[in-house]
Amino acid sequence: NYPNPFNPNTKISWQSPVDSWQILMVYDVLGNEVATLVDEYKPAGSYSVDFNNVETLHATSLPSGVYFYRLQAGDYFETRKMILLR
Repeated sequence: NYPNPFNPNTKISWQSPVDSWQILMVYDVLGNEVATLVDEYKPAGSYSVDFNNVETLHATSLPSGVYFYRLQAGDYFETRKMILLR
């Protein structure tokens, strides 16, 4: 994600080399699900999502702290850390 740390906007970007069902979720430091940013089938390509402009959540409503986002694309999984600073 960029920028990291962020307040309150950050963009999460990724590339998928194959067509697959893609899920991008955000968790707090305790492992609680904060938001589902993407949950749909996507063709191969480059994608990005603005964390603060998601229909179900605005980062402005979250407290400062460490958050994790997890991307699942087919059999591929990756988890990364992001920091929200107020």
